[in-house]
Amino acid sequence: QVQLVESGGGLVQAGGSLRLSCAASGRIFNIYDMAWYRQTPGKQRELVATITRGGNTNDADAVGGRFTISRDNAKNTEYLQMNSLKPEDTAVYYCNARISIEYYSNPRDYWGQGTQVTVAS
Repeated sequence: QVQLVESGGGLVQAGGSLRLSCAASGRIFNIYDMAWYRQTPGKQRELVATITRGGNTNDADAVGGRFTISRDNAKNTEYLQMNSLKPEDTAVYYCNARISIEYYSNPRDYWGQGTQVTVAS
């Protein structure tokens, strides 16, 4: 089976930085788009940033210029570098990847377990 394991969350002061990582493992044939989402209590999960296999990126207006998504295809890993963090960035961050497990299979979405990011004012 496929697993996405996140790391790098924690508590940081406003203005600080954190780097999240998400490593995919298991039966993987190909990883297509990868992304980061975040969610706060009582709100819907929102998209933070996406990256294609070729490295094309998009990010949400709320984080533009402060967060950078990247990936290492050789390691099946994606990253989210978060700079100039604000208290409103506090959330559980989830990684997402569209993965096919064999040549003839349709890709499907997989999710990490989530990692808490707390930004203190």
